[in-house]
Amino acid sequence: MIILKLFFEFFKIGLFAVGGGMAAIPFLRHLSLSTDWYPIAFITDMIAISESTPGPIGINMATYAGFTIAGLPGGIVATLGMIMPSIIIVTIVASYLARVRESQLMAHVFMGLRPAVTALIAIAAYDIIRTAVLNFEAFNGLKVIYFLLVFYLIRRYKKHPIAYVALSAGVGVLLNFA
Repeated sequence: MIILKLFFEFFKIGLFAVGGGMAAIPFLRHLSLSTDWYPIAFITDMIAISESTPGPIGINMATYAGFTIAGLPGGIVATLGMIMPSIIIVTIVASYLARVRESQLMAHVFMGLRPAVTALIAIAAYDIIRTAVLNFEAFNGLKVIYFLLVFYLIRRYKKHPIAYVALSAGVGVLLNFA
């Protein structure tokens, strides 16, 4: 039963999280609150791991969440649920593309989606900052100092993002074993 519910929940996220993986974060937060499958703080781990692995962040988050909730079958089903709406929509749009390419209605639909996507991404950014940096219940000065240090390094040296991801992953491993 959990497998079917996983598919359905991630199908809804895949259908309505227009704008990429970061737009899925508010939906993942709602899923956490409505199902108790994972704590809200888990979303920051999900983002970190999804950003560190190759592939689209939304699909990586679905795989990671599904695997955590129900093992390998859960990861597969959550991933399929997340990508299925896109497959269906692209198939339908491709069959009508020639007719709607110059449609004013479609242009207006996409113009209407832009502010909604921007709002979803802004909410996701706010949730990440609130959870990772401003969570005073689990406040850790060392994390704030490290955040500021990495922010400074990014602005000062402008190295490839992989260098900062690798550095942060290494620091996380070291701090976990310390």
